Amino acid sequence: MNRTFSKLALWAFLALLVALFLGYFITRVLPDYLPAGRAVPPRLGDLVFYACAAATVAGAAGVAFSRNIVWSCIGLLIALLGTAALYVFLSADFLAVAQLLVYIGGVLVLILFAVMLTNRIGEVNVSNQSLGLGGGLAVFAAVAPLLMLVAVLVPWPVRPPGPMAPTTARIGDEFLSTWLLPFEVASVVLLATLVGAVVMARKELKAD
Repeated sequence: MNRTFSKLALWAFLALLVALFLGYFITRVLPDYLPAGRAVPPRLGDLVFYACAAATVAGAAGVAFSRNIVWSCIGLLIALLGTAALYVFLSADFLAVAQLLVYIGGVLVLILFAVMLTNRIGEVNVSNQSLGLGGGLAVFAAVAPLLMLVAVLVPWPVRPPGPMAPTTARIGDEFLSTWLLPFEVASVVLLATLVGAVVMARKELKAD
């Protein structure tokens, strides 16, 4: 009984904090940043960009909120595809192709094979305690307005887009000159991760 009452009190406190924050944000902060002029109708490129961004956010939400690990992998696929599309909008051809080849073609396929080849995955007991879905929604309701304020209402400097040009050669030169040491450190970290995964996944040989 005491545990249930303390949990309800915690939810009520979180709900009160979120309500107070949203009320202050809507009444005091938001009116100072709203544009006074007439809204400009969006272009086709803007609509495609917003569609890719929405697909990325929806895929990430599917990863976080899905209770089925297979559906979480599908949500991760959608999020990574949306991220690759956003790289295309930034004229980052190398990053877009690397996103498709490395993360989707390598990491995601590896996760899917690990899920399919792992038996008794549903019998794992989760021992850590968390606030669950309600706590995550409360944090989201508190953080999302700030992120929207920064992304939408802050006057970012607008520059005219430059001509489309390949960036692979420049990135390769930077990797082998300016960023050589961080690149090698990242490769060592990835190698250690791969070795640790192999050690954890291998079967122990028992003597007869």
